[in-house]
Amino acid sequence: MAKKKLESTNEALNILFVAAEVVPFAKTGGLADVAGALPKAIRALGHNIIVVMPRYYKIDPSTLTKMEGPLSVPMGVMGEFWAGVYVSTLPNSDVPIYFIDHEEYFGRSGLYEDHGGGYEDNDNRFIFFSKAALQLCKKLHFTPDIIHTNDWHAAAIPLLTKTRFIHDFAHAANVLTIHNLQHQGNFYRGLVDVMEVGWSHFNQNELESFDRVNILKGGIYHADAVTTVSKKYAQEIQTSEFGFGLESHIRGHSHKLVGILNGVDYDEWNPSLDNFIAKKYDVDDMAGKLVCKRDIQKHFNLELRYDVPVIGFVGRFAEQKGIGLLAGVINGLLDLDVQIIMLGTGEKWAEGFFSHVAHHRKNFGLHVGYSDALAHKIEAGSDMFLMPSLFEPCGLNQIYSLRYGTLPIVRGTGGLDDTIVNFDEQHEHGNGFKFYDASHEALYYTVLWAVRIYHEDKKAFEDMQKTAMQGHFGWDDAALGYEEVYRNALATKRK
Repeated sequence: MAKKKLESTNEALNILFVAAEVVPFAKTGGLADVAGALPKAIRALGHNIIVVMPRYYKIDPSTLTKMEGPLSVPMGVMGEFWAGVYVSTLPNSDVPIYFIDHEEYFGRSGLYEDHGGGYEDNDNRFIFFSKAALQLCKKLHFTPDIIHTNDWHAAAIPLLTKTRFIHDFAHAANVLTIHNLQHQGNFYRGLVDVMEVGWSHFNQNELESFDRVNILKGGIYHADAVTTVSKKYAQEIQTSEFGFGLESHIRGHSHKLVGILNGVDYDEWNPSLDNFIAKKYDVDDMAGKLVCKRDIQKHFNLELRYDVPVIGFVGRFAEQKGIGLLAGVINGLLDLDVQIIMLGTGEKWAEGFFSHVAHHRKNFGLHVGYSDALAHKIEAGSDMFLMPSLFEPCGLNQIYSLRYGTLPIVRGTGGLDDTIVNFDEQHEHGNGFKFYDASHEALYYTVLWAVRIYHEDKKAFEDMQKTAMQGHFGWDDAALGYEEVYRNALATKRK
């Protein structure tokens, strides 16, 4: 399918884009995918955008260019710290990406945690990172019109630009994107003195939450615009079920809340271009999908059958992803005429449980860990794709699956509800299968329904695959949505 052309008729904006992880340099979740793709789409609209992230020590400095001179970073009661700065570009673009280098904070094996749990100094690490991003702008003589921050790691910036850094960023509008509200950055109250924002901001409307600093809460208060990564999620986080204690705070700022569905990079996730898969294919010639199915069956040592549905799962083994729901029904599902394959890592009980299942069931394949190449192979070789998430701000794998003609089976929450149209048997319309109750029964019977359609109504199933492959969820639409948010935020700021 041809790409849409991005069009913007307004003057170019200077945009600082701050994220704790960016594909392909470092990734734990969907934030990295967004940060690696959205800035390129914004740049295609004609705007001047720079990206800033930490240089975790998994990122090889020999692949980057080191800037001259250290960067001074004020850390309040902790004193003055110093950082190095490296620079590169986002792949296949001219978008500069700057890496904040500091061994004490970022010279570790993990981004936010290791096997012992979250780093105890994550508060200082990301206040340092946030301040360093602002100091870098000054060093580069880059004056942003928009500062686009992502999640709690950079959510201190909207307040910092109104206090400690007000003289340099008074005219910049702040846009904060919430990718996952579950993680808010809750830390000890003394962090106020590291932030240097003044204790007057430690109140229940701004930073204070149960006598602790809640960085995301403060960011929501001080941002000129707040976005989430799907329209449904923007609604959900205003409820007690999905608000994680901030629902009333978010409702109070709902006038500046916008949901913009994430896009995907169709240069990377496209079966007609994918070099990872056994044979390329497209909506007009899907013969290659059967070759990919055989390839993934071989990889997992499953019986080589074309007439059995292969159901894939790629994701974190975490409660959010519905891994508990899946564990409760996996043996019942494997009693059906199906093959199930899983790729992921996460909670140790889940890794152990599914490893045990794989040892005893011949129609189940498991890879504990992550492999980008294998993820592509699973998307291409599966007939259906499971995403039984308890909550899902946007979700990307269901959108990847659509392009690969791999019909998603999802719980109707967040971006999953926004992107998947439930199959209507009477009119033979839809692009996947959807359930709403977070129950074992709902998941099991929805999979059973999908398997029945696969076996008993091949034409309907194949028509759904073609409908799915013709859907478009590219970054072009998302970029135009963000551009509108930027301009509205600037207009609000200048009133």
